[in-house]
Amino acid sequence: MNIVVLVKQVPDTWAERRLSESDRTLDRESVDAVMNEIDEYAVEEALRLKEAHGGEVTVLTMGPERATETIRKALSMGADKAVHVSDPALHGSCAIQTAETLAAALGTLEYDLVVCGSESTDARLSIMAALLSEQLGVPQLSGARKVEVDGPTVTIERQTETGYDRVQGSTPAVVSVVEKINEPRYPSFKGIMAAKKKPVTTVTVADLGLDPSAVGLDSATSEVVEFTSRPPRQAGQVVKDEGDGGVKLAEFLAAQKLI
Repeated sequence: MNIVVLVKQVPDTWAERRLSESDRTLDRESVDAVMNEIDEYAVEEALRLKEAHGGEVTVLTMGPERATETIRKALSMGADKAVHVSDPALHGSCAIQTAETLAAALGTLEYDLVVCGSESTDARLSIMAALLSEQLGVPQLSGARKVEVDGPTVTIERQTETGYDRVQGSTPAVVSVVEKINEPRYPSFKGIMAAKKKPVTTVTVADLGLDPSAVGLDSATSEVVEFTSRPPRQAGQVVKDEGDGGVKLAEFLAAQKLI
Protein backbone atom coordinates (compact mmCIF):
# COMPACT_ATOMS: atom_id res chain seq x y z
CA MET A 1 0.00 0.00 0.00
CA ASN A 2 1.37 3.38 -1.03
CA ILE A 3 0.39 6.18 1.32
CA VAL A 4 1.02 9.89 0.90
CA VAL A 5 0.76 11.90 4.10
CA LEU A 6 0.37 15.66 3.95
CA VAL A 7 2.21 17.78 6.49
CA LYS A 8 2.35 21.53 6.97
CA GLN A 9 4.80 23.75 8.76
CA VAL A 10 2.98 26.35 10.86
CA PRO A 11 3.92 29.07 13.37
CA ASP A 12 4.24 27.79 16.93
CA THR A 13 0.74 27.62 18.39
CA TRP A 14 1.85 29.24 21.65
CA ALA A 15 3.67 32.13 19.99
CA GLU A 16 2.23 35.60 19.37
CA ARG A 17 1.27 35.42 15.71
CA ARG A 18 0.83 38.50 13.56
CA LEU A 19 0.25 39.60 9.99
CA SER A 20 2.89 41.24 7.84
CA GLU A 21 2.50 44.98 7.36
CA SER A 22 3.71 44.75 3.74
CA ASP A 23 1.21 42.31 2.22
CA ARG A 24 -1.13 41.36 5.12
CA THR A 25 -0.17 37.68 4.99
CA LEU A 26 0.90 35.65 8.01
CA ASP A 27 4.34 36.71 9.23
CA ARG A 28 6.06 33.33 9.45
CA GLU A 29 9.55 34.67 10.05
CA SER A 30 8.79 36.35 13.38
CA VAL A 31 8.04 33.12 15.29
CA ASP A 32 9.36 29.58 15.55
CA ALA A 33 7.98 27.08 13.05
CA VAL A 34 6.70 23.60 13.96
CA MET A 35 4.86 20.73 12.32
CA ASN A 36 1.10 21.26 12.43
CA GLU A 37 0.04 19.30 15.51
CA ILE A 38 -2.71 17.18 13.95
CA ASP A 39 -0.39 16.30 11.05
CA GLU A 40 1.69 14.33 13.57
CA TYR A 41 -1.34 12.10 14.09
CA ALA A 42 -1.69 11.77 10.30
CA VAL A 43 1.95 10.67 10.00
CA GLU A 44 1.49 8.17 12.82
CA GLU A 45 -1.63 6.69 11.23
CA ALA A 46 0.10 6.40 7.85
CA LEU A 47 2.99 4.56 9.51
CA ARG A 48 0.62 2.19 11.32
CA LEU A 49 -1.17 1.38 8.06
CA LYS A 50 2.18 0.71 6.41
CA GLU A 51 3.20 -1.59 9.27
CA ALA A 52 -0.08 -3.49 8.94
CA HIS A 53 -0.28 -3.73 5.15
CA GLY A 54 3.23 -3.09 3.82
CA GLY A 55 4.18 -0.52 1.19
CA GLU A 56 5.72 2.89 1.77
CA VAL A 57 4.88 6.30 3.16
CA THR A 58 5.68 9.47 1.22
CA VAL A 59 5.58 12.87 2.91
CA LEU A 60 4.22 15.75 0.83
CA THR A 61 4.40 19.39 1.87
CA MET A 62 4.07 22.80 0.27
CA GLY A 63 6.03 25.63 1.80
CA PRO A 64 9.22 27.69 1.85
CA GLU A 65 12.71 26.25 2.21
CA ARG A 66 12.52 26.13 6.01
CA ALA A 67 9.64 23.61 5.74
CA THR A 68 12.40 21.02 5.25
CA GLU A 69 12.61 20.95 9.06
CA THR A 70 9.08 19.58 9.24
CA ILE A 71 9.77 17.09 6.46
CA ARG A 72 12.78 15.75 8.35
CA LYS A 73 10.69 15.26 11.48
CA ALA A 74 8.17 13.16 9.55
CA LEU A 75 11.01 11.17 8.00
CA SER A 76 12.58 10.62 11.42
CA MET A 77 9.26 9.21 12.65
CA GLY A 78 9.54 6.53 9.95
CA ALA A 79 8.29 7.86 6.60
CA ASP A 80 10.31 6.62 3.61
CA LYS A 81 10.71 9.67 1.36
CA ALA A 82 9.36 13.14 0.75
CA VAL A 83 8.28 15.62 -1.90
CA HIS A 84 8.65 19.32 -1.13
CA VAL A 85 6.75 21.79 -3.31
CA SER A 86 8.68 25.03 -2.86
CA ASP A 87 8.47 28.12 -5.04
CA PRO A 88 8.41 31.86 -4.25
CA ALA A 89 5.41 32.14 -6.57
CA LEU A 90 3.32 30.22 -4.02
CA HIS A 91 3.58 32.91 -1.35
CA GLY A 92 0.12 34.03 -0.24
CA SER A 93 -1.72 31.18 -1.97
CA CYS A 94 -5.27 30.59 -0.78
CA ALA A 95 -6.75 27.19 0.15
CA ILE A 96 -8.04 26.56 -3.36
CA GLN A 97 -4.67 27.31 -4.95
CA THR A 98 -2.97 25.13 -2.35
CA ALA A 99 -5.30 22.23 -3.14
CA GLU A 100 -4.68 22.62 -6.86
CA THR A 101 -0.93 22.61 -6.29
CA LEU A 102 -0.99 19.60 -3.99
CA ALA A 103 -3.26 17.74 -6.40
CA ALA A 104 -0.76 18.40 -9.19
CA ALA A 105 2.02 17.03 -7.00
CA LEU A 106 -0.06 13.98 -6.14
CA GLY A 107 -0.53 13.43 -9.86
CA THR A 108 3.19 12.66 -10.08
CA LEU A 109 2.97 9.98 -7.35
CA GLU A 110 1.43 6.54 -7.01
CA TYR A 111 -0.86 6.29 -4.00
CA ASP A 112 -3.68 4.27 -2.53
CA LEU A 113 -4.39 6.67 0.32
CA VAL A 114 -3.77 10.35 0.97
CA VAL A 115 -3.79 10.97 4.73
CA CYS A 116 -3.92 14.44 6.27
CA GLY A 117 -4.85 16.19 9.49
CA SER A 118 -8.37 17.55 9.80
CA GLU A 119 -7.19 21.16 10.13
CA SER A 120 -4.14 23.40 10.45
CA THR A 121 -3.56 25.60 13.48
CA ASP A 122 -2.75 28.68 11.39
CA ALA A 123 -5.90 28.67 9.24
CA ARG A 124 -8.40 26.25 10.84
CA LEU A 125 -10.45 25.98 7.65
CA SER A 126 -10.81 22.17 7.78
CA ILE A 127 -11.44 21.98 4.04
CA MET A 128 -8.26 20.55 2.50
CA ALA A 129 -9.50 16.95 2.42
CA ALA A 130 -12.69 18.04 0.63
CA LEU A 131 -10.83 20.25 -1.84
CA LEU A 132 -8.32 17.51 -2.67
CA SER A 133 -11.09 14.95 -3.05
CA GLU A 134 -12.76 17.23 -5.59
CA GLN A 135 -9.52 17.95 -7.43
CA LEU A 136 -8.48 14.28 -7.58
CA GLY A 137 -11.93 12.84 -8.21
CA VAL A 138 -11.63 10.32 -5.39
CA PRO A 139 -13.70 9.57 -2.26
CA GLN A 140 -13.24 11.69 0.87
CA LEU A 141 -13.43 10.10 4.33
CA SER A 142 -13.06 12.94 6.81
CA GLY A 143 -12.75 13.32 10.56
CA ALA A 144 -11.53 9.78 11.17
CA ARG A 145 -10.92 8.58 14.72
CA LYS A 146 -10.20 5.08 13.39
CA VAL A 147 -9.14 3.77 9.97
CA GLU A 148 -9.42 0.21 8.66
CA VAL A 149 -8.24 -1.02 5.27
CA ASP A 150 -9.40 -4.30 3.74
CA GLY A 151 -8.10 -4.69 0.20
CA PRO A 152 -9.50 -1.80 -1.86
CA THR A 153 -12.02 -0.85 0.86
CA VAL A 154 -11.38 1.85 3.45
CA THR A 155 -13.63 2.22 6.48
CA ILE A 156 -13.43 4.99 9.07
CA GLU A 157 -15.21 5.83 12.29
CA ARG A 158 -16.20 9.47 12.64
CA GLN A 159 -17.11 10.87 16.06
CA THR A 160 -20.56 12.48 16.38
CA GLU A 161 -22.53 14.04 19.23
CA THR A 162 -24.51 10.84 19.72
CA GLY A 163 -21.84 8.22 19.01
CA TYR A 164 -19.99 7.63 15.77
CA ASP A 165 -20.63 7.02 12.08
CA ARG A 166 -18.98 4.35 9.98
CA VAL A 167 -18.06 5.70 6.55
CA GLN A 168 -16.77 3.48 3.75
CA GLY A 169 -15.08 4.16 0.44
CA SER A 170 -12.75 2.57 -2.09
CA THR A 171 -9.13 3.37 -2.84
CA PRO A 172 -7.66 5.64 -3.95
CA ALA A 173 -9.14 7.93 -1.33
CA VAL A 174 -8.41 10.96 0.85
CA VAL A 175 -8.63 10.41 4.61
CA SER A 176 -8.43 13.18 7.22
CA VAL A 177 -7.84 12.29 10.86
CA VAL A 178 -8.51 13.88 14.25
CA GLU A 179 -6.32 13.85 17.34
CA LYS A 180 -8.27 11.01 18.99
CA ILE A 181 -7.06 8.49 16.40
CA ASN A 182 -3.71 7.55 17.98
CA GLU A 183 -0.70 8.71 19.98
CA PRO A 184 2.16 9.88 17.70
CA ARG A 185 5.52 8.22 18.28
CA TYR A 186 8.63 10.17 19.22
CA PRO A 187 11.45 10.06 16.68
CA SER A 188 14.26 7.82 17.95
CA PHE A 189 17.92 8.73 17.63
CA LYS A 190 18.22 5.99 15.01
CA GLY A 191 15.26 7.46 13.14
CA ILE A 192 16.72 10.96 13.26
CA MET A 193 20.02 9.77 11.83
CA ALA A 194 18.30 7.67 9.15
CA ALA A 195 16.15 10.64 8.09
CA LYS A 196 19.27 12.48 6.91
CA LYS A 197 19.78 9.88 4.19
CA LYS A 198 16.18 9.58 3.01
CA PRO A 199 15.38 11.16 -0.37
CA VAL A 200 13.62 14.53 -0.51
CA THR A 201 12.54 15.71 -3.96
CA THR A 202 12.02 19.44 -4.34
CA VAL A 203 9.72 20.61 -7.14
CA THR A 204 8.57 24.03 -8.34
CA VAL A 205 5.30 25.24 -9.80
CA ALA A 206 6.76 24.92 -13.29
CA ASP A 207 7.84 21.34 -12.59
CA LEU A 208 4.19 20.53 -11.87
CA GLY A 209 3.02 22.11 -15.11
CA LEU A 210 1.22 24.95 -13.34
CA ASP A 211 1.13 28.59 -14.40
CA PRO A 212 2.99 30.68 -11.79
CA SER A 213 0.53 33.53 -12.35
CA ALA A 214 -2.34 31.24 -11.28
CA VAL A 215 -0.99 30.80 -7.76
CA GLY A 216 0.12 33.19 -5.05
CA LEU A 217 -1.27 36.31 -3.47
CA ASP A 218 -2.09 38.29 -6.63
CA SER A 219 -4.53 35.66 -7.91
CA ALA A 220 -5.78 34.27 -4.59
CA THR A 221 -9.53 33.86 -4.14
CA SER A 222 -9.41 35.57 -0.75
CA GLU A 223 -7.33 38.31 0.84
CA VAL A 224 -7.01 40.34 4.02
CA VAL A 225 -7.99 43.89 3.15
CA GLU A 226 -7.32 45.53 6.49
CA PHE A 227 -6.30 44.51 10.00
CA THR A 228 -5.73 46.13 13.37
CA SER A 229 -3.48 44.82 16.11
CA ARG A 230 -5.22 43.66 19.26
CA PRO A 231 -5.22 46.44 21.88
CA PRO A 232 -3.27 45.84 25.09
CA ARG A 233 -5.17 44.17 27.87
CA GLN A 234 -6.67 46.65 30.33
CA ALA A 235 -7.32 46.26 34.01
CA GLY A 236 -10.75 44.93 34.85
CA GLN A 237 -13.36 46.56 37.03
CA VAL A 238 -13.30 45.46 40.67
CA VAL A 239 -16.67 45.25 42.43
CA LYS A 240 -16.72 45.03 46.22
CA ASP A 241 -19.70 43.07 47.44
CA GLU A 242 -21.42 44.98 50.20
CA GLY A 243 -24.63 43.06 49.97
CA ASP A 244 -25.44 44.42 46.53
CA GLY A 245 -22.89 42.46 44.49
CA GLY A 246 -25.58 40.70 42.48
CA VAL A 247 -27.19 43.99 41.50
CA LYS A 248 -23.85 45.51 40.47
CA LEU A 249 -23.04 42.42 38.39
CA ALA A 250 -26.41 42.62 36.64
CA GLU A 251 -25.89 46.32 35.94
CA PHE A 252 -22.47 45.62 34.46
CA LEU A 253 -23.80 42.89 32.18
CA ALA A 254 -26.68 45.13 31.12
CA ALA A 255 -24.24 47.95 30.30
CA GLN A 256 -22.29 45.55 28.08
CA LYS A 257 -25.59 44.49 26.46
CA LEU A 258 -25.03 40.91 27.57
CA ILE A 259 -28.41 40.68 29.25
